[in-house]
Amino acid sequence: MPDVFVAKAAQFADGERRIVRAGATEIGVFHWQGQYYAYENLCVHQGGPACEGLIMHKVEDVIAPDRTWNGQKFSKDEIHFVCPWHGYEYDLKTGECAADRKLRLKSFEVVKRGEDVYVVAG
Repeated sequence: MPDVFVAKAAQFADGERRIVRAGATEIGVFHWQGQYYAYENLCVHQGGPACEGLIMHKVEDVIAPDRTWNGQKFSKDEIHFVCPWHGYEYDLKTGECAADRKLRLKSFEVVKRGEDVYVVAG
C-alpha cells in the first residue's frame, strides 16, 4: 500500500493530531514536541476510536516518604491520549496501554519528505 499523505508540516502544529485513512484502516497521527507518532485508531478494549480522545499529561500519585498519599500531579514527561468510548489511556510516545503495558496499539512509521508528512502504511 502506498504511503499516506497526512499534512504539510507547516499546517500540522505541535500538539495536534490528524486521522488519516490507509485503505480500510484509520490511523491517528500525533505531532508532539517536534516528533511524529502514528497508531491504528482502534482501541484494544472494544475497538473504539482510541486516537480521537483527549490528550493529557499522565496523572501521577504523590506519595510522601512515610508512604502516605499526598494527592496527584500531572507528569512533566509522559503524555497520554484517552479512548473516548471507555477511557483506556495510551502512552503517546509508545502506544502502550497505561493500565497494562503488554497491550499496545499497532504503530506506523511517520516520515517527512520536504514539507510533507506521510504515514508509511505498507
